[in-house]
Formats: sequence, C-alpha cells, structure tokens
Amino acid sequence: MSGDGKGERGDHFQIGDIVNMHGGTGNIGMVKNQNGPGLHDQQSALRDMVRAVHVLRTRVSPEDREVLDEALGTLDEGDRAEPGAVRRALTAIAGVAAVVGDIGVPVAEAVRRVLGFLGAV
Repeated sequence: MSGDGKGERGDHFQIGDIVNMHGGTGNIGMVKNQNGPGLHDQQSALRDMVRAVHVLRTRVSPEDREVLDEALGTLDEGDRAEPGAVRRALTAIAGVAAVVGDIGVPVAEAVRRVLGFLGAV
C-alpha cells in the first residue's frame, strides 16, 4: 500500500474519525462518551442481580432472608462500603443461591456476571 492512503488498486482507506467543520463559531470539535458500554453493562448487571435477589428472598427461610438482606444493605452502600465488603456480600448471596438449589440458579448466574465486571472471577 502506498503512503498516499490509496491501495494498490486505487482504493481509499480511512481509519478513525473524520470531522469536517465549515465556518461558524463556538465549535468544540468532537465529544465522545468515555464511559462506554462497560459502565452501563456493569450497572445493568447489578440491577438485574438485585432484582433476582429480591425474588429469591421471598422463597427462602428467614435465616437465608436475613443473609440476603444484610448483603443487599452492603451493596446499597456502594463506594462507601469498606474494602472487600462488596465482594463478601456477593459471596454471601452466591452462597445462599447455591444452598437453595434450582431456585437460586438465576441469582448465582447474576452474581457471577457482577463479579466478572468487578474482575473478581
């Protein structure tokens, strides 16, 4: 390929963005969303997991419900939670999901997704 942006047959190749600005004032160029799909996917996975836990908690013993409620309380703290607390809460939820069998499978899968986003799996 030649250095003029053309292939051997005269094809044109473009890698990256093309921005054409014609006159005007107050142009700021391109604005890109830096959060990307990763943050949205992580938040969505967490919301899905919390919904699944709320469903599961209606089908388990009072003791297991207490474990789930405590773990959900920790997750509600978000960034304010002590280091490691979120992982322990997710592990507690996964433990209850594993113990209750088939009814816990959706929760166990949801916890794995969240842990994957946290880089903890």
